[in-house]
Amino acid sequence: MTDEKRTGVRDGEACTRRGFLEAGGLAVGAGALGLWAPGVAAAGAATGAGLGDAAPKDAASADLGEIPKRVLGRTGEKVSILGLGTACMGEGPQDADECASVFSEAIDRGIDYVDTARIYGDAETALGRVLKTRRDKVFLATKCMTDTREAAERSFETSLKELQVDRVDLLHLHSCGDRDLDQVLGPGGAWEYLLRQKEKGRARFLGITGHNRPEKFVRMLGTDQVDAIMVAMNFADRHTYGFEAKVVPAALEHETGVMAMKVFGGIRGGFSYNRVRRPSQMDPIFLGIAVRYALSIEGLTGIVLGVHDAGELRQNIRYVLSAPPLSASELAALEAHGKRIAAEWGPRFGPVA
Repeated sequence: MTDEKRTGVRDGEACTRRGFLEAGGLAVGAGALGLWAPGVAAAGAATGAGLGDAAPKDAASADLGEIPKRVLGRTGEKVSILGLGTACMGEGPQDADECASVFSEAIDRGIDYVDTARIYGDAETALGRVLKTRRDKVFLATKCMTDTREAAERSFETSLKELQVDRVDLLHLHSCGDRDLDQVLGPGGAWEYLLRQKEKGRARFLGITGHNRPEKFVRMLGTDQVDAIMVAMNFADRHTYGFEAKVVPAALEHETGVMAMKVFGGIRGGFSYNRVRRPSQMDPIFLGIAVRYALSIEGLTGIVLGVHDAGELRQNIRYVLSAPPLSASELAALEAHGKRIAAEWGPRFGPVA
């Protein structure tokens, strides 16, 4: 049996993990970086050395603590700094009942920023069941992934029907880096439709999301019509796509709210779930420090983390509630390690420019 099959760790990951812990001049050590926090296997399969055994088995009713809130930029709305991503469950093997149960628990535990999309399998359908009794407790975001007004209308009308609501709080143009912005912003484009929905009160705010081509986000922010963004940011991909340096400053200039996604690097193997549960791209030993890094980004409102079950939900809450700011020495060590991981991962979200 290969080491990968036995431990769940790929050869490259084992090397980068050792490189991090053995990096020259790393005075703070693994413990100070939060690498040995309880439950490090929260985002997928256990990875070697018994790491998966560290996850505490708490009762579902346990009070984990109050999740802080921050203002989401120009929206003026205070939202939880931990948002719930619904793609993992919506596109996973779970049925709608299990999805609804976990979504309900997230809201009951104080997560009010809930992110979904038409393309997330059963997510909107399951969430619709929950919103019947919890709509007033949720800042609801969904998305349209298209360039044209016509397709955007079909997508959003279906979303409203599945979610069983008459409006959303935030309507995103999804995967902005892959959009033809000349078409999006032109007559008959998707943005024209989204602006109309805001005028009609069916979407309180408008946003953009995505993983690649940061320059397209800067162009959209230049319209001064974007209320919030959600972009891929983690301590490895900052060295590949660089949304932290290339886009966040422009967002702050326009007082646009900023949420981070893909904090754990996304799911291993890419976007296609195929109804199979898959671990995160990032080695579970680094999940705690990944949360600390993301929450330390200047101007960030919060992070959106997907979950596969209630156990992951609770662990993500623990990560957020025990995420002190990174020190200068920790940042330096993490930057060096992030570069090594970025070289291994490459531009897997698509072109950089």
